[in-house]
Amino acid sequence: MSTWPFLIAGGFAAVLAAGSAQAQPVIVAPGPGMVEAPCPVVPEPLDNATYAALNAYNDTHDWAWLCRYQAANAALKARPVAVFMGDSITEYWGALDPALFAGGVIDRGISGQTTPQMVLRFRQDVIALRPKVVHIMGGTNDIAGNTGPESPEMFKNNIRTMVDLARANGIAVVLGAIPPAAKFNWVPSLQPAKRISELNRWLKSYAAQRRLVYADYHAVLAAPDGAMKPAFSADGVHPNAAGYAAMRAVADRALAAGR
Repeated sequence: MSTWPFLIAGGFAAVLAAGSAQAQPVIVAPGPGMVEAPCPVVPEPLDNATYAALNAYNDTHDWAWLCRYQAANAALKARPVAVFMGDSITEYWGALDPALFAGGVIDRGISGQTTPQMVLRFRQDVIALRPKVVHIMGGTNDIAGNTGPESPEMFKNNIRTMVDLARANGIAVVLGAIPPAAKFNWVPSLQPAKRISELNRWLKSYAAQRRLVYADYHAVLAAPDGAMKPAFSADGVHPNAAGYAAMRAVADRALAAGR
């Protein structure tokens, strides 16, 4: 999924920003073996060169981006009411509809993530926080192949794993539909609308089978051809403020039912 520069309070070493446009940021990787070290200190503002270096570092040293929310999790003063786990569509929701993420609802979306990455950080970013409800929404980047080829069954197993983990820890689950899209600008050869609809049919059926709450964002965002309605997105994938406003009504009902 398209990237959005953000501050990651995470990693195993220091990220040093260059003082000039020509200098390159330096990331010092940990030594061999199991090394416990603090997360990287990421400078603000986060320039493009440092962001690119950080992405490269995460690919080899923090694939699940466990450090993204490590400091924020440690700073929490109270048990959250709900945690939103997802990719950039979840992450950007916090910026464009901050009122949703108040009163104990927290955002744990990460741009570009796939469901296998979410599984790996689920214990840290959801279970350890002990929320009453987890809102799980992913799949766009799985279809795009952001972390490699992935079959529909692999996606389904990742969803099943997160649901099982939540249920085993007394956390209610809201499953969010994959938002509509006719194309991905970072993988222009794909035509994802059909696959999105197929996976959403499975998500809805699985939610009914497991007695989970299903939040059907696709229904309120999609045009008849499976694309996102132009009024709801600038790039056809990520909702704008109007798109999130349409999603908000669905989310509010789902959270109320989940609690």
